[in-house]
Formats: sequence, C-alpha cells, structure tokens
Amino acid sequence: MPTLEHNALVEMFREHPELAPHLLATLFHIEVPPHASVAVVESSLEQLIPVEFRADLVLELRETSGTLVLAIVVEVQRDVDPDKKFSWPTYVTVVRARKRCGTVVLVVAPDAGVAAWAAETIDLGLGRGNVEPLVLGPAVVPEITDPDEAGKEAELAVLSAVAHGNGPNGLTVVRAALVALGRLDQEHAMVYFQVIWSGLREPMRRALEALVMERQIEGETTFPFVRELMDRSKLEGLREGKLEGKRDTLLRLLARAGIVLGESERERVQACTDMATLDRWIDNVLGATTAIEVLS
Repeated sequence: MPTLEHNALVEMFREHPELAPHLLATLFHIEVPPHASVAVVESSLEQLIPVEFRADLVLELRETSGTLVLAIVVEVQRDVDPDKKFSWPTYVTVVRARKRCGTVVLVVAPDAGVAAWAAETIDLGLGRGNVEPLVLGPAVVPEITDPDEAGKEAELAVLSAVAHGNGPNGLTVVRAALVALGRLDQEHAMVYFQVIWSGLREPMRRALEALVMERQIEGETTFPFVRELMDRSKLEGLREGKLEGKRDTLLRLLARAGIVLGESERERVQACTDMATLDRWIDNVLGATTAIEVLS
C-alpha cells in the first residue's frame, strides 16, 4: 500500500513536472528533446495500460506546435519488488505504441540497495531487447551541502537529503535541505520534512533533534516547522494531518475521474479515520465510474 512518503514524492513530480526532464539532463546527462511544455497525463493512463498495471505518473513533453517528443513514466520505488521488472517494460512499450514517441522510465529510489536493483537492465528475452530504467538514487543524486545551492533547487535538495541523510555528511545535507524548505510555504515544507524524517535512521534523527533543540535554546527560528513536527505532544495532530492528506488525495482523484459524491458520501470520506480504508478507496478510483464502486 502506498505510504505518505511514497505519495509525497509522486506529488513532487506531479506539481513540478518540469523537474523530471531537468534531472534527466543535469544528472543523467541525457539530451532531452527540445520542448515547450511538460504535462501530467495520468488521467488517461487507465486507457493506455491494462488495469492490473499502474504507474505512479506519466509526463508528456511537447514542442510549441503540440508535437509529442517524449513520454516519461515516473515510478517511486522504496522497496525491491520483482514484479516491477515485468511492469516497467509494459509501461514503456504500451505508452510508446499508443503515443508514438520515445518513452523512458524514471525510478526514484532513495535507498542505495533498491536503486542498484532498479537500475539493472531488464532483458526482454534471449538478449534480443532490453529496457534500462533511469534511477534517481544515491549514486546519481548529488550531496547538496550548500544552503544557497539547496535554495535554488528545493526539490533536488529534498531528494539529496532522502538519499544521503544517513551518510557521513548526512547532517550537513539535511541542514541544507531544511534551509531550502524554510523558503517554501508551510504545507509543502512540512510534507517534505516528513519525507526526509521518515528516511532517517535513529542516530541521525537524534543528531537532528539535538541541532533543532540547540537552535531553539539560542532563540533561532530557522526551522519552526521542524520543531512543530518533532514535538512529541503533537503526534496525534501529525496523524490527523496524514489522514487529511489521504482524504484530499481521494477527493482530488475523484474529481479528476469525474465521479461526483453525494452529501452523505462526502461526509463519510471526511469522517473516515482509518488509513487502510482510505488507501483502499484511493486504489478503487482506478477504473471506477460511480462513488459506490469507490467506497465499497
């Protein structure tokens, strides 16, 4: 079941679709086709790919004339999943055939082991063809330790903190990312921090807590949103925030699918406090045509 951290990384690329081709060009040194626009097209994904397969996000790059020049399938992968070695080639071949353009898979894998697994070439059979996923992992994402550099590319700074937060320079990388988050709106800053925090192991969490407490004692207010999240007395509020995020995601997906909720159905969604139920309803949106099918 997708986690809050998984969904947050997907939303990062959904809200900033130009991030994917930018990273292909700067980190992978790929010559991305000249284009005038990048758009999210996951609303049409269910017509492109069989229902048993589901990508996290599909982006289209188009020229000024509207000609489609590249499709990018974005997948967030936090664990090894052997099934993906069969579904990723499906995404590439089906999207390429339907859209008549080059198609690549971009995998966001913060864990080094998962990234190495994801980057393996996928042999389609007898060595006669293959798919090579492009993987954003610790080996590719740079360690951003300069706060000024982090401030210029906040999303890349977040990816850097997630990928390198537990490394030798982990605290410096996380501090740079927090400075970048301090320049964002409160909602995005808190979500991105939660993504970083969830990936930190206990020694680094303690080091970060000590840093924040030290700044609080000294009267600095550099990371006010961090102190709010780390305040143990607000854990329940954090849980409610996760629930609200899932409710918002569900309502957004329903709107995109053209499914209208009645008053009682909307109240049922807003009253739900069970994470698993909300996740199930989110999964049900794909292929559904009525609210009854979704809220079953």
